[in-house]
Amino acid sequence: MRFKVLLTKDALSDLEELYDYIALHDTPRKADYVLDKIEEALSNLSDLPERGAHPKELLALGIREYREIFFKPYRIFYCIIKKKVYVLLIVDGRRDMQSLLQRRLLGA
Repeated sequence: MRFKVLLTKDALSDLEELYDYIALHDTPRKADYVLDKIEEALSNLSDLPERGAHPKELLALGIREYREIFFKPYRIFYCIIKKKVYVLLIVDGRRDMQSLLQRRLLGA
């Protein structure tokens, strides 16, 4: 049975910001390519959402409810609830992940 993949408002905003940044600092063609690859990774979650790893930053805190997949250097964070995959964060993995995860996923 396939899972339904849903993007939160924050994740949609992340995609828009990522696209705009790449289009401005590289080319719109490169931004299209990155967006296509991220959308492909998201689509694959509908079949195998458990394949994602638990983020090491959250495991260090004992938190195992979130998972992540990669399209390097981008990291896609999500959680699985029943037969739905909620994408919560799409971010360049070179950022300060500890504070970003605390702020966005843990509400700190």
